[in-house]
Amino acid sequence: MNSSKHTELANHAWSVADLLRGDYKQSDYGKVILPFTVLRRLECVLEPTREKVAEIAEQYKGSDIDPDRFLRRASGHAFYNRSGLTLKKIAADPQNAAKNLAVYVGAFSDNARGVLDRFEFAQQIKRLDGAGLLYQVIGKFTDLDLRPKVVPNHNMGYIFEELIRRFSEQSNETAGEHFTPREVIQLMVRLLVAPDGDALQLPGAVRTVLDPACGTGGMLSAMDDLITGLNQGATVEVYGQELNPESWAICRSDLMIKGQDPENIAFGNSFSDDGHARKTFDYMLANPPFGVEWKKVKDEVEAEHKSLGEAGRFGAGLPRINDGSLLFLQHMISKMKPVDVNGGGGSRLAIVFNGSPLFTGAAGSGESEIRRWILENDWLEGIVALPDQLFYNTGISTYFWILTNRKDPDHKGKVVLLDARDQWQKMRKSLGDKRKELSTDHIATVVKLYGEALDAAKDSDHPLHAKVKVFHNEDFGYQRITVERPLKLRFEVTEETLTELEASKVIQKLPQAPTLADAFKTLMGKSWTTKQDAWLALKDAVVQAGGTWPTGAPFNKALREVIGVRDPEGEVQLIKGQPEPDAELRDYENVPLGEEVEEYLAREVHPHVRDAWIDHSKTKIGYEIPFTRHFYVYKPPRPLAEIDAELKALEAEIQALLGEVTE
Repeated sequence: MNSSKHTELANHAWSVADLLRGDYKQSDYGKVILPFTVLRRLECVLEPTREKVAEIAEQYKGSDIDPDRFLRRASGHAFYNRSGLTLKKIAADPQNAAKNLAVYVGAFSDNARGVLDRFEFAQQIKRLDGAGLLYQVIGKFTDLDLRPKVVPNHNMGYIFEELIRRFSEQSNETAGEHFTPREVIQLMVRLLVAPDGDALQLPGAVRTVLDPACGTGGMLSAMDDLITGLNQGATVEVYGQELNPESWAICRSDLMIKGQDPENIAFGNSFSDDGHARKTFDYMLANPPFGVEWKKVKDEVEAEHKSLGEAGRFGAGLPRINDGSLLFLQHMISKMKPVDVNGGGGSRLAIVFNGSPLFTGAAGSGESEIRRWILENDWLEGIVALPDQLFYNTGISTYFWILTNRKDPDHKGKVVLLDARDQWQKMRKSLGDKRKELSTDHIATVVKLYGEALDAAKDSDHPLHAKVKVFHNEDFGYQRITVERPLKLRFEVTEETLTELEASKVIQKLPQAPTLADAFKTLMGKSWTTKQDAWLALKDAVVQAGGTWPTGAPFNKALREVIGVRDPEGEVQLIKGQPEPDAELRDYENVPLGEEVEEYLAREVHPHVRDAWIDHSKTKIGYEIPFTRHFYVYKPPRPLAEIDAELKALEAEIQALLGEVTE
């Protein structure tokens, strides 16, 4: 089926909006159109065996035997409808449309009825009937031909996605929250499966696939199609979880129609209510929402992090509250199959991220610790940078992260960075923020380059050598060192000193505070190069004023803050015989992992500040992946003469245009 055909069918379904206008808000159109489209699709799929199922249902009516197994076998699917009703028959009896439709929906098997319940379909039936629109809406959908031989499952997915996109536009949501562009999915699944092509073609191959943010199920369908395309005899079991009820219902209905087990699609939040706890999978892939906070499940996630640690899903660390992307990745890693002693088993996973997880978070932060955990376990196989403006709901740059716990020997200890940002073509018509797309040639180029990345990175004559780089895991690590410099002070009494004295809470609490102020006034304009000389002079002045010199560390500290002035040539302040660090001069340096920090200090810092030292107690290990830095190509600025000539040409053009206006 070509794209114009599924657009035509989507237009037919959406034309129901003309009937709803006035009785429904635009943002509510999808609440009617989506469930009726699902219902009509289910009906069309069941049409060839409808009468047979009705006969068997009649045979077991009133029996103590549960006929579910027999009804499934008769329908040829994992679902069925026991009623002899159809949408066409219901539309033909307007007076009883609501009652008959409720009976018809109630006659579906539990799994199919559960899908429609997620749409709150019963409420929509009641609302449509109250507005006198129900039989008209049903009539519209009876004309929609969604038989599998007319609309294959793959194309039915396109129709659902088009309807969701329109629904999202009307309700000010983002379609990208529900599905990912198909060509992006194609690239993702091919990169994920490529190394396993031979193994997947073995007779009796069985593979399990998980998408923990599955939306309408596009990624799961693509993985199923790819694996069975390589081996028609392969068995692919797909699993997913989705938070949005409409997307969940569409994904579940799609699986039912394809003969997959719809119970494998869990409803709810993957973080707080893991629908596939204690399960592991061969392949995992996801496009979780970018930059979405996880505040709603904060208590559950933090509780698991603290109580289970590395035995749970989030033991490596917790990212900042406003972006749960790395929580999804940890969740998926927890479901990797272990590798056996012979190198068998293991998993591969791919996830779509924006740029933030590459570098957000300093050494010791949750994000850095998660990256450290992944790299030190040698799970990160590669990262592929995609073109911008590729997704419906964002124009920003995105990346595929590809991870596995069964790297081949050549990839062990290494990470591939592949720059595919120039692999795109312009769309004829933009869809939301999506203005670019990947052609089949672009996908083939990226998959081929990823497969030969190690050779391409070594071969400077390779045509795409500049687009791929290979690093060792530790290349992304660094030591965050704290560089200290000594606090140097001179001491003086000025008008500002007296003002600060009056503002010092520690000193003003002392009973002799007024005496101190009077004594200090006698030393106005005096300065000292050492603390010892200053304190002696101040003590003498206080005694001469008839006061006593206060004791205690808090007083001495407060007094130093009042009369001490930072001076590069001043006296070095000591604590227990060691230089006291100056917090205002404190600096931080990132030193590559494995490099001796004292050598770095001598080479990079001491030529500029000889008295600097490293506080080793504050050193932290961090990991970041500065992708764009590694592919940066310096472009010299244009010559000034060229810019000047261009400006003069533009000025002349403007003058000519103004001349035409004034004539």
